[in-house]
Amino acid sequence: MPSNKSVSDAPITQFINCRILREHRLQRDDLWVREGRILDPEKLFFDEQGYADKRVDCEGSIIAPGFIDVQINGGYGIDFSQACEDVCSGVSFVAKKILEHGVTSFCPTLVTSPPAVYHKVLPQVKVHNGGCHGAGVLGFHLEGPFISLEKKGAHPAQFLRPFKSGDISDLMEAYGSLDNVAMVTLAPELANSQSVVRELSQRGITVSLGHSVANLSQAEDAVKHGASFITHLFNAMLPFHHRDPGIVGLLTSDQVPAGRTVYYGMIADGIHTNPAALRIAHRAHPSGLVLVTDAITAMGLPPGRHTLGQQVIEIQGLHAYVAGTTTLCGSIATMDMCVRHFKQASGCSVEEALEAASLHPAQLLGISSKKGNLDYGSDADLVLLDEALNIKATYISGEEVWRKEP
Repeated sequence: MPSNKSVSDAPITQFINCRILREHRLQRDDLWVREGRILDPEKLFFDEQGYADKRVDCEGSIIAPGFIDVQINGGYGIDFSQACEDVCSGVSFVAKKILEHGVTSFCPTLVTSPPAVYHKVLPQVKVHNGGCHGAGVLGFHLEGPFISLEKKGAHPAQFLRPFKSGDISDLMEAYGSLDNVAMVTLAPELANSQSVVRELSQRGITVSLGHSVANLSQAEDAVKHGASFITHLFNAMLPFHHRDPGIVGLLTSDQVPAGRTVYYGMIADGIHTNPAALRIAHRAHPSGLVLVTDAITAMGLPPGRHTLGQQVIEIQGLHAYVAGTTTLCGSIATMDMCVRHFKQASGCSVEEALEAASLHPAQLLGISSKKGNLDYGSDADLVLLDEALNIKATYISGEEVWRKEP
């Protein structure tokens, strides 16, 4: 038990025989946790003269911060964009299943939908912490409906919308509310978009650019107004051109305001982005790369036909298409698969691969003071991995929530 000098009677857990990802490198050290947060052992020993109540032998595992998925449309037969009476139970079901992929927090993502769907779905799911019940919800990612018809991808054209007034009323008309919204993807070339970008940013909602035919200067203007993310880089945007690199050009733009970082999502599933393109992006702007699954309802399901929002989709091997077309409509990849593929395809370090799924998404969402790292005082959302980056166990707030069967 803690000594009588301890500031808390709560039990202390010590993770031993591990390498922990801290300050961008794997360090052979123990990890101490109390009341769901990571402890500074020096303070524990010298100020409190406390010690561990419980030891967890990690058997040489890597300990990384829990993964954060900012773009996931569903999985296991659940489609977050389907308006049903009990959206919550579907989100909870997926939240529980993705623990085995090392995901401890996520943004349920809605593709372009009619207003009635947003009005029904958004009030049902509140931001909440994770636990043994499943990964925590950081808020919705609303991908559309304010996007380009030309680059709609798998989004249904009939539900796309313009910004009519350029103020909050456009958003309220479509979404009904911005409570529990973490991110909005929009096309910055749409008329009146810049005032909307500014309004969302001022409310603490991350603005992402995507499904767009914007040129570089339109994208740079959006960043100056507060946009900070690019939705699935290279996909559903103009291809890179040397005279006008479009949204892709933000990775090396000199117009990004000082002290700001533009982050970009990559679907590292081996299908959405050629490994050479993945390497170009990573080498141009390594600190901005955020791994996303863009997983759809068919993640975890067998091949065949399934739904995504208002569309029918077809799974063929590892590919997910809008039924009857060759249009990709999201992935069936899991976050741990993306981490492994990213490392293998890019040649990056283990540390970089892990941070692209943890630190970078936390920085993007402005929550890196408590998530995405193993700093003292941060939430003890952890993932234990073997050398090949397979998930061995997942912890939320220092409590084991999933472990691979031996």
